[in-house]
Amino acid sequence: MTLSNEQLIEKAMEARARAYCRYSGYSVGAAIIDDQDRLHLGCNVENAAYPLGNCAEAAAVAAMVQQGGKHIARIAVAGGRTAITACTPCGGCRQRINEFADENTVIIVFDDSGEWREYTIAELLPASFHLD
Repeated sequence: MTLSNEQLIEKAMEARARAYCRYSGYSVGAAIIDDQDRLHLGCNVENAAYPLGNCAEAAAVAAMVQQGGKHIARIAVAGGRTAITACTPCGGCRQRINEFADENTVIIVFDDSGEWREYTIAELLPASFHLD
């Protein structure tokens, strides 16, 4: 399944539409293409015990790992209350992405104007922590 960046963004928006965000009203969707060219989706799921919610990126990473994926080739993130706003991953999700990324991994964020921007994990998480 080879998807263009525009198609990957569309998949992130589709995932965002399924978000459960009754507390913050901020819905987020994420779409990952893994090292096997497979698509994995995630959306944020909030909880009344607020810190126990799940981020969309974390959900998509978990879906990828569960399906046997070991590397993120590209990930698109869509978030916002009503309109889509440029929504870069939070610090925790940057580290989650970093676990499965390399210098060629592309992180795409965009807003409702149709503008999108590509980042590397090094741009979003400079001097990152690694166990190796």
